[in-house]
Amino acid sequence: MTDLEKPPTTTALYSWAMFPVYAWQGVRLRMRIERLLPAPVPTEGTFPGNSPEVRLLVMGDSTVASVGMETLEDTLAFNIAKAVNDETGWPVSWRAAGGNSATASDLRDFIVPHVEQRDWTHIALSVGINDMKNFHMVRRFKRDFGALLYSMRTRFPQARIVWCPIPDMRQCPALPTTLGRILAARAELINAMGARMCRERGAIVTDPVPPQGIDAFARDGFHPNGEGYRVWGQHFARWIVPPRGEADSLPDEVTPLRRTA
Repeated sequence: MTDLEKPPTTTALYSWAMFPVYAWQGVRLRMRIERLLPAPVPTEGTFPGNSPEVRLLVMGDSTVASVGMETLEDTLAFNIAKAVNDETGWPVSWRAAGGNSATASDLRDFIVPHVEQRDWTHIALSVGINDMKNFHMVRRFKRDFGALLYSMRTRFPQARIVWCPIPDMRQCPALPTTLGRILAARAELINAMGARMCRERGAIVTDPVPPQGIDAFARDGFHPNGEGYRVWGQHFARWIVPPRGEADSLPDEVTPLRRTA
């Protein structure tokens, strides 16, 4: 395991040197990939239990907007809430607030201000993929993601904020091998800055979602499918509530971001 706090300089140099390849392969991919729409499913729900209620806000990009899904049971927010309920037996009320193609600045400017003011106990945050995919510079992500965390902390001061970094883009079946490597390099840079911002601004960062096979992706080969989101939900839940017998971590004791070699 290698700490991602300080990615090697060669990572940034490689990604920018390969920008012409990224642009060419990215345009070709956009022309042929199927553009999936958000599912017309409920954006909130509850699970019963016998304890103080977990009030969960799931906020993010297309992963939260249920792009490519057909049933509520396949969506990310539902599966995070279900995993928390299954693990603890606690009642969970959940709400999904996502935007297709949303970046960190989109969440800050257009989603956070319009989420109703409630006493959320936990916020699961899935964002960064579009900042990476759009080749946003790291200093821009630092500004946008850092401001997003500030806005969430100000608007929902009692909530435990948990951010899941970008998964390994080389696993996406839709991406050509070289494009996957380029985006994986950009993701490493974005993830490292995201981990730093979480540490500085009172949020928790999870490990990246473990690699998944081709059967965990939607038909576009880019977004997860229902099985993929069940894995994501269980993964998120580990940081929302610690596994039985393990000590809890406070927001100022942020889990170090790690990656496999």
